[in-house]
Amino acid sequence: MHVIHRRGWELPESQATPEHVFFNRRQFLSATAGIAAASALPNTAGAQRVTDIPDPTASLYPVARNAKYTVDGAITAEKVATTYNNFYEFGFSKDIVRAAQALPIRPWTVKFDGMVEKEMTVGIDDLIKAMPLEERVYRMRCVEAWSMVVPWYGFPMAKLIEYAKPLSSAKFVRMETFMNPSVAPYQKDFRYPWPYIEGCTVAEATNELAFMVTGIYGKVLPKQHGAPIRLMLPWKYGFKSLKSIVRFTFTDQRPVGLWEKLQASEYGFWANVHPGVSHPRWSQADEEVLGAGGTRRKTDVFNGYGEYVAALYKGMEDEPLYK
Repeated sequence: MHVIHRRGWELPESQATPEHVFFNRRQFLSATAGIAAASALPNTAGAQRVTDIPDPTASLYPVARNAKYTVDGAITAEKVATTYNNFYEFGFSKDIVRAAQALPIRPWTVKFDGMVEKEMTVGIDDLIKAMPLEERVYRMRCVEAWSMVVPWYGFPMAKLIEYAKPLSSAKFVRMETFMNPSVAPYQKDFRYPWPYIEGCTVAEATNELAFMVTGIYGKVLPKQHGAPIRLMLPWKYGFKSLKSIVRFTFTDQRPVGLWEKLQASEYGFWANVHPGVSHPRWSQADEEVLGAGGTRRKTDVFNGYGEYVAALYKGMEDEPLYK
């Protein structure tokens, strides 16, 4: 049983949610009932539920670790990292493992469109098998001031960009998560601009740290972590690394993400980790290390990855890079 311990810095969920998108009690109970209903999929005798279909890529893992990408300190225990997750499509608590299992991840396709040589839609298994898989150990730092260290499996985002063949005029990548309110009941709340959207520049996407994740801890990516494919930008706050991606659109217009659209004063486009720039409602100077008995560490600029990414932001001193 996973016990959630509230830390001194952690606000109640109602306070952490922007005021204009609060759930009232009746809506919350309705959504909770929706989760239960979504989890109770038909179990016809002799039939296999779509949520139980084995992942065809499971045999690809584990893969060799790229020793260049690691961090000081212990890797977060798998049980902790896989049971303390944000996935707002399935609920506002961290304990969304059971609810997230309702998401069917096969069949799954990914679309590449916008400013590309040729628009295309590919099956996730074909995409994964076409990529050079490796393991990288990255720290993920949440804007809520906690962090975990995870052995991520996947491939460089630069390889995905190469695969998509964007035009030279494309400056940004707009990414979109799945939209399926029948299994993700919180997507029924019209006050959230679903589906989850996030974006980055092509320069950020092709940085060597940008990583497409398809597995963790020697296994395929679990649903609560964003199966079958998610993004990891380790120098940015975690909300930039969207889950369960279905679409990459190349554009010359800067995308507006879901949280930026809801509360731009708190969640901006750049979202680079910076301990000296507080969130409007709490400090970012340090963070709780999950699974370490309440231990806190000082937060590093760019989450400790400045040597790789600081050059991306030269000449942008007037941009609010750390919101």
